[in-house]
Amino acid sequence: MRAAVVTKFGDADVIETRDVPDPEPGAGQMLVDVGIADVIFVDTAIRRGQHGKFFDVEPPYVPGGTLGGRVRAVGPDVSTDWIGKTVVGRTIGFGAHAELALTTTDVVEVPPELDLPAAVAVYGDGLTALMLEQLAPSMTGKDVLITASAGGMGLLLIQLAHKAGAHVIAAARGDEKLQLSRAQGADVLIDYSKPSWEKLVLEATNNRGADIVFEGAGSELGAAAFSVVRDGGWFSAHGAPSGGFAAIDPAQAERRGVTVKGIMDLRADSTTTTITGADVITRAAAGDLSPVIDQLYDLDHVADAHRALEHRTLRGKALISVSR
Repeated sequence: MRAAVVTKFGDADVIETRDVPDPEPGAGQMLVDVGIADVIFVDTAIRRGQHGKFFDVEPPYVPGGTLGGRVRAVGPDVSTDWIGKTVVGRTIGFGAHAELALTTTDVVEVPPELDLPAAVAVYGDGLTALMLEQLAPSMTGKDVLITASAGGMGLLLIQLAHKAGAHVIAAARGDEKLQLSRAQGADVLIDYSKPSWEKLVLEATNNRGADIVFEGAGSELGAAAFSVVRDGGWFSAHGAPSGGFAAIDPAQAERRGVTVKGIMDLRADSTTTTITGADVITRAAAGDLSPVIDQLYDLDHVADAHRALEHRTLRGKALISVSR
């Protein structure tokens, strides 16, 4: 089969399309003909050799962790009823950016209301977004700041906050991304590429500060966002496209009475929430989550998808379209 392969840690040029052996499903596993695969910013960090404490992987490896496609074969202890079904879910380890990939049976059948690209686009970011929704206080009537608001997850968070009746403050870089944020339900638009942008957040909240902050930008932008969460507020530091997660001083958070959640609270195997992939697909089918897909890249251009993520040129999601 053909697959995108990270040949060594480094920049996007280390990704090559190669012929590799077909995987075979073992006990508890299914083999899926991949139709669409997700690609997210963390994929670029792993490719650079970062996040080693979270992801145990060494090159060469096939990247990608979320896929959608048709079940081709199953392991010896898996019901053959799965064969032929179109599913979305996580790979075993990595391996989604290939014509064939292995999953467990912890996948979700794609309902007729969703096409495959939408199901894949919403699955990973939607899982995190719904975890954040569950962990956060009620957003009804609250000032909610969302940074990196035009990313795949930021747009979903805008939708959730808007539907909850929040006053949604979207922060992103440039007018095009901000207008996309408005289209999803943002009430206030703030360009954080401009100096002292956090003062505009205070103005939008009558100088009280945001009640809830979904911080998806990281680094210095994240630190600035923390400065405008109100005392007694709630803050999630879950994004790192600026180079690292927002560094929050625990002592300062405690002194101000701010509840802080980090990436470890949002792992798929976390016990802090009860959100499942089935919940995501159900909410998407009901119209609560509507992913915005910006670009589809084929298997020969996975490196271009990585560059788009790293250069922050996307307006919503990038996906990998796989065809045999």
